[in-house]
Amino acid sequence: MSASPNAHGFAYWALKLFAVIVALIGLALAAGGLWLIALGGSWYYLLAGAGMLVSGALMFMQRLSGVWLYWLVFAGTLVWALWEVGLEPWSLLPRVLALAVIALLSLAFVPMLRRPVGREART
Repeated sequence: MSASPNAHGFAYWALKLFAVIVALIGLALAAGGLWLIALGGSWYYLLAGAGMLVSGALMFMQRLSGVWLYWLVFAGTLVWALWEVGLEPWSLLPRVLALAVIALLSLAFVPMLRRPVGREART
């Protein structure tokens, strides 16, 4: 008995779940960021959340650009965290640890993400 051509394996569903989780975290960060901006606070959370939301959507569509965008958000987070608290480890940890774990996990999905070809590569 052969598997149907539309059957997907564990890695496919793991990627989909991971992408949804990244997007939902991004949505929560962006929503909290809007509230913080209304209170006169930092724009970081809105921008990082929007980046994570788009990144999750791109990874859900199996686009390698989703991982690149996530790493851009992570790099921005590192810059923001260092600017905000300096090199104080106990202050940096809560700002970067969770996003660092997500960044490392995103690398596991790189082999199964589509790279742009043809017309997509030129735009």
